[in-house]
Amino acid sequence: MEFQKLKELREDKELTQKEVAAKLNVALGTYAMNELGHDTITITNLVKYCDIFNVSIDYIFELNNIKNYPNSQKGFNKDTLKTRLKDCRKENKYTQVKIGELLNIDHSVWCRYEQGKTTITTSFLYTFCQTFNISADYLLGKIDFPKYLK
Repeated sequence: MEFQKLKELREDKELTQKEVAAKLNVALGTYAMNELGHDTITITNLVKYCDIFNVSIDYIFELNNIKNYPNSQKGFNKDTLKTRLKDCRKENKYTQVKIGELLNIDHSVWCRYEQGKTTITTSFLYTFCQTFNISADYLLGKIDFPKYLK
């Protein structure tokens, strides 16, 4: 999964991949692979990246053109994430099995996301947000509004 915005933002700030990798506390090769889309950036590092560059995850995911939300919090809240994932699933009248089918994962994996035992992967979060037209920043507890995207 390639996020072109990672490279664009880095280049706009005239930073090297090595400098960004150091800010994220990851190996240069890891960050380079994230930027190229050969290795998906973790949610933790994606949130760090967005905090460093003061941009929304929705912007990185290209879900909208809002670079940053005025009420955005730093980091993300794991408890809020698990609750909001579950609430969104229920609002849309999906079972965990149906969500598993949608994301092509076993429903037990989704269950662990909702219980907060495992943090959702970036690619699954992206697919979930696209499918339900919901803000990744909202799900991660970085913002409380807007919940849904246009």
